Amino acid sequence: MGVFELLLKAIQYDFVHKALICGIFISAAASLLGNFLVLRKQSLISDGLSHVCFATVSISLFFGLSPLLASIPLVIFASILINKLSEKTNLYSDAAIGLVSALSIAIGVVIISISKGFNIDIYSYLFGSILAINQLEVILSLIVSVIVIFLIVIFFNDLFLLTYDEDYAHISKVKIKFINIILGIIQSITIVIGVKIVGAMLMSSLIIFPAISSLQIADNFKKMIIISLIISILSVIVGIFLSFLLNFPTGATIVIINGLIFTVLFITKRLKK
Repeated sequence: MGVFELLLKAIQYDFVHKALICGIFISAAASLLGNFLVLRKQSLISDGLSHVCFATVSISLFFGLSPLLASIPLVIFASILINKLSEKTNLYSDAAIGLVSALSIAIGVVIISISKGFNIDIYSYLFGSILAINQLEVILSLIVSVIVIFLIVIFFNDLFLLTYDEDYAHISKVKIKFINIILGIIQSITIVIGVKIVGAMLMSSLIIFPAISSLQIADNFKKMIIISLIISILSVIVGIFLSFLLNFPTGATIVIINGLIFTVLFITKRLKK
């Protein structure tokens, strides 16, 4: 059977339809968020919160709770905690992220070690299993993705000012602390709903890669947003079909495609110079 026939066969499966719909919405939300985080040099927080998500998923599975529903408030709390540690103590933000991240991984590992029944489940949340996503998870992911995109649109002007000129944002009476909290909430929710695509350990790449790839060719913020959206959605679509054809892990395949796109754009930019 040729590649084209396999692709036609893949399209006929219901689980592929669910994966595509869910993946497109979540990747769109992640890429929109990533533009602000990368330009504000806060993308490392995504990696830290992804590790927190590993711990919250472990806790959820241990107590028989829904990993998505239970993880959202816990990861939001971790995001607020990181910001408070940075503000109220002498810790730099990367040190606060490292503390919370390391503690979360340790908690997750301990919970896994004392539990014998959900090793397979935790693996799917660690590295993604979008092709195994169920109807409830699709609905939850769509609702939350729409909420994230809606919040970014509503607070776009404030986020833009805060990203490019924090001093001017302060003069313009932008509620900086409030916007930072909103950004933290959006980031936390996006990471939690993205664990089914690429997993908790790889979710930060879904946020970061499209933004840094678009920076290689975009000359203004509007173009950066559009290009990052295209790259993110394209990577998910190609990753899903390629993983189906080659029997590769879907999450890892999506991340590798993102990495290849960045490499090509980066080399092209250097050659032009």
